[in-house]
Amino acid sequence: MSDYLPSDEIEAKDYQPRYRMLYSLLVVTMAVFAMRLWYLQIVNGTELRQFSEQNSIRETKIRAPRGIVYDRNGEVLVENLPGFEVTLSPQYVTNFEETAEALGLALNIPTSTVMQLVQKSRRINGAFRPVRIKENLSRDDIFNIEILKQDYTGIDIKETVLRAYPLKENGAQFFGYVGEVSKRQLPVLNEKFAARGVRFAQGDLIGTSGLEEVYDLDLRGRDGISVAQLDAHGREAYGDPMGLLGSMGGVTPALPGNNVILTIDKDVQEAAWRAFVEGNRIGGAIAMKANGEILAWVSAPSFNPNEFSTGIASDVWRRLVNDPDKPLRNKPIQDHNSPGSTFKPLIAITALAENVVTPNTIVSCPGVLRFAGRPYHDHLRGGHGNINVTQAIERSSNVFFYKMGIALGIDKMFKYCDAFGIGRKTGVELAGERSGLMPSSDWKKNTIGEEWQPGENLSVAIGQGFVLSNPLQMAVAYNAIGTEGKVVRPFVVKRILTPDNKMIKEFEPQVIRDMGDMNGEYHVKKEVFRAVKEGLRLVVNGERGTARASKLNYIEIAGKTGTSQVMNFSADQIYSSCEARPKHQRHHGWFIGYAPADKPEIAFGVLAEHSCHGSSGAAPVAKAMVAAYVAKYHPEWLERDLRKKKDGVPAPASTSQPATPVVDGPIEGE
Repeated sequence: MSDYLPSDEIEAKDYQPRYRMLYSLLVVTMAVFAMRLWYLQIVNGTELRQFSEQNSIRETKIRAPRGIVYDRNGEVLVENLPGFEVTLSPQYVTNFEETAEALGLALNIPTSTVMQLVQKSRRINGAFRPVRIKENLSRDDIFNIEILKQDYTGIDIKETVLRAYPLKENGAQFFGYVGEVSKRQLPVLNEKFAARGVRFAQGDLIGTSGLEEVYDLDLRGRDGISVAQLDAHGREAYGDPMGLLGSMGGVTPALPGNNVILTIDKDVQEAAWRAFVEGNRIGGAIAMKANGEILAWVSAPSFNPNEFSTGIASDVWRRLVNDPDKPLRNKPIQDHNSPGSTFKPLIAITALAENVVTPNTIVSCPGVLRFAGRPYHDHLRGGHGNINVTQAIERSSNVFFYKMGIALGIDKMFKYCDAFGIGRKTGVELAGERSGLMPSSDWKKNTIGEEWQPGENLSVAIGQGFVLSNPLQMAVAYNAIGTEGKVVRPFVVKRILTPDNKMIKEFEPQVIRDMGDMNGEYHVKKEVFRAVKEGLRLVVNGERGTARASKLNYIEIAGKTGTSQVMNFSADQIYSSCEARPKHQRHHGWFIGYAPADKPEIAFGVLAEHSCHGSSGAAPVAKAMVAAYVAKYHPEWLERDLRKKKDGVPAPASTSQPATPVVDGPIEGE
């Protein structure tokens, strides 16, 4: 059997090639490892050491404070407050669920909320972005988190800057609010502002509405960077134990944004807001100087923009979005309604300028006018008798203006009302302004595909039908009446300043067109304006004026009340009590005007939705704004009035409101 078994020598010779192959493979492998080690240690050693060190370094963005917003007198309207926030860095968390539960207990928020915030951030911003868990931390929150950081990794407390709105709900739609830029917005914004050298990054705060949005680039400033060393658990190390921070360039400080000086007057603004809140009113109000500088801007109901600065709760957002009174809308420029009787002075100017009537023409105004077989009613059952244009404005006669509409036709009414700015954007520097509508025969043909009907002239002549406007448009138009022709562009910013208050830009008043220019297109004579102005003065100061309850002894206010229908009523309902109807069926109340009546300094536009009457719903707000303006800028007028009372000068006749409000309504028939 040994003849068939190989000897040890023969067997060794058989395996010898395999051993040589194994030895060669081991030598080659060791050589490769040695060469790779030489390459990493000698050739790339310095670079790789830097990479390693940078893994223990974290650069943190220092959020730049946004610029401060001041009123015209230096009062702070929007500011910044210091605060602290807690963040969670998911890549350093060892047990996510346990950490989320501990964070929730420390901050008194549900664990599910913490987990949802992290999951949402991972989905939108990626896995390595620190997640903001809670802002505006209290002292107790900070104490609890500092203890928690000893046992859980990835948790940090950062100092931050909170945008603060001291007026809260007052002017919220005007000032707007800030929010964190979304991942979806980033490419859009970076493309839009690339030419200006502005680049946005995740985590940046941007203005998302109102003034904050329009002037975002001026207000935002430039973020800084701080550098910190991290330990093995991702926590910041104290000092510079590895001596690495010196080579990183230290801290790059944040540069604050530019400051903005507004035309707004805080005292007038607060007076307007108080009048709205105390009367539980819905709508909008504007006050502006005769040169177009906005003094007050109110939209109600409102919201607290401070809730947006710290991340608005989902239930609060749902409540705002679903509120039928639309608190998020900027009503003075975004909501449009029929101007009702406040439109009549513009038709009066048109009729006088086109020589349909003169200031002395007497027109018969019964309680009902029949046109094309249809009755058109006056708001006063018995009518107003024989009156001229000034009296028609004072008493708000519907029939007088029905007759003007018939005589003028829609295109002549369009020519003048369009020039006054009705149906046009005013150009105010706020986002979201809508134009409204001043109809014409061409507009109806091109838009609806129908010819203009003669009966529609009557509706337009009293501010109904297709006419749509807003408080700002109407204030601009009435300001033009008061200044006898000057249509101005309203504006809200006076100056932009550097953080150390050096001038960057100043904004000047602008007259868009002068209706009273005898060399211009319209040639509206002074006597035309003065006849209409006298009618507007009598609305507040006359014995039969519809706004006589808003009379002030120390200044003459000129204006016009108006009532805008929200729905049509049958003939047996048109004289029924508005207040007895459900809220959504009640008329809107307007009051538009200016003061002083002879030489305006301040113009105003007020819309009180579902208030039934302009005299009781809107006029008190205008009265409050004018009173605040006089108290601040003309206290001598108040003193003069007090001296008259002390000297025994008889007071003017009582201006107390009658038990039944004066109706200046839009009634036009069935």
